[in-house]
Amino acid sequence: MTELVFKTISDFHAYSGMPEPENPLFSASSYTGKKDDITSCDEDMEEVSLICDFYSISLKNIVSGEVIYGRTKYDCTNGTLLFTAPNQKLIFKGLVFSSDAYHITFHKDFIRGTELYNQIKKYNFFEYRVNEALHLSPKEEAQLKSLFKNIKDEYHNNQDEFSKEIILSQLETLLKYSDRYYKRQFLNRKSINQTMLSKFTDVLNSYFESGDLLNKGIPTVDWLAGKLEVSHRYMSDMIKAETGKTAVDQINLFLIEEAKNLLLAPDASISETAYKLGFEYPQYFSRLFKKKTGMSPKEYIETSSSN
Repeated sequence: MTELVFKTISDFHAYSGMPEPENPLFSASSYTGKKDDITSCDEDMEEVSLICDFYSISLKNIVSGEVIYGRTKYDCTNGTLLFTAPNQKLIFKGLVFSSDAYHITFHKDFIRGTELYNQIKKYNFFEYRVNEALHLSPKEEAQLKSLFKNIKDEYHNNQDEFSKEIILSQLETLLKYSDRYYKRQFLNRKSINQTMLSKFTDVLNSYFESGDLLNKGIPTVDWLAGKLEVSHRYMSDMIKAETGKTAVDQINLFLIEEAKNLLLAPDASISETAYKLGFEYPQYFSRLFKKKTGMSPKEYIETSSSN
C-alpha cells in the first residue's frame, strides 16, 4: 500500500497535477467533463492511504472502486458529499468517478479567528466515517453544486480585501445546507436508525448481563460506537434523530431502568446497586437517579414498597 501524507495544500496540488493554489491555506477546484467521462485516481488498482493536515469537502459521482475507513467500505453512490477533518486517514482502491467533481480544501489557519472556527466544531459530519457520507437527492446536488461554483469563482477572482469574507460566507452556507440534508437523510433512513437503536440497546444489555458494568465500569460512547462499527458522532446524531435524546442520555436511561429493578431486590443496598451498575461513587449514582426520576433511590424503594 502506498501512503500519502500532505502537510500543505500546495503539496496536495503538486501531487495531483494542479496549479499552485492561489491561497496557500485555501483552494477550490472542479472537473466538469462530458456525461460519460471517467477519471481514475488509481490506475494500477493498488490501495492508497491518504492523510491530509487540512479540511476537505468533495462532491463526486463515484462509479466504481472502494474508499475504506478502518475495516468499513464506503457505500459509493452518485451525488455523494464527503467531509474529512485534518489527519483523518482514508484508503482508496481503484476509485473511478464520472462527470462533475468538486473539491474544496482549507487549513485550520484559514478560519482561525473567525466565527466559522467555532462553528465548525458543531458540524459533526467532519468526524463521521467515510461510509457515513451524505447521499444527495438531485435537487440537493444542484443546490450544492451552485455553492461550490460560487466559491470557486470567488477563489479564482482577483483576490482583494473582500475575498476571504465572501468565501467564508459561501462556505458557511454550504455547511448549513449540508447539515440540513444530513438531517433529511436521518429521517429518510428511519428503519436504519431504529435498527441502530435496537443494536445499541442489545450491546448495553449484553454488557450488563456479562457483568462488565461491575468489572469495567460504565461503557463510553466511543466504545459503543466501536461495537456498532460507526463513528461516535454519527451514532449519537442518528440516535438523537430517532429518540430526541443523545447517546449519553440513552446510556443513563438504561442504567436507571436497571437500577429500578436492582433496588427492589430483597436486602438490596443503594451502594451495592451503584457498584453493580459501574458507578465508582454511590453519591454520583444517587444524584443521577434523582435527576432522572425525581426521587432519591431511598425514596424510590420506600414508595415502591408501600404500593
